Amino acid sequence: MTSATCRSLGLRSGFRSGFRSLGIRLAVAAAIVLPLGVIGAHAEDMKVTIDNFTFAPAELKVKVGDTVTWINHDDIPHTVVSAGKFRSKTMDTDNDFSFTFTAAGDYKYFCSLHPHMTGMIKVE
Repeated sequence: MTSATCRSLGLRSGFRSGFRSLGIRLAVAAAIVLPLGVIGAHAEDMKVTIDNFTFAPAELKVKVGDTVTWINHDDIPHTVVSAGKFRSKTMDTDNDFSFTFTAAGDYKYFCSLHPHMTGMIKVE
């Protein structure tokens, strides 16, 4: 197309104006799409290991909506129980249990098979 044809159609001609127009479009698209990544961000998955009759870490701080997964790396079965809140099945070696915290607070928990094993999840 000639410059006159482009102008009559309302199009810009030239290499520079094409890149300028593309740059503006990309900037607008980024301004729309990038905030969506923040909105769509999901809660974190946190881990607690069970080994040698110990929950590690013994205390964990998480946010409302986070999921905590306990993984039994011990050679014997364990459970994870928080009175009135959650209760795992008996977990054999390498079994896990997950719970998503939907309310803020302090959640004390223990192993019902070995009550001296205790831990705490602090949900903010």
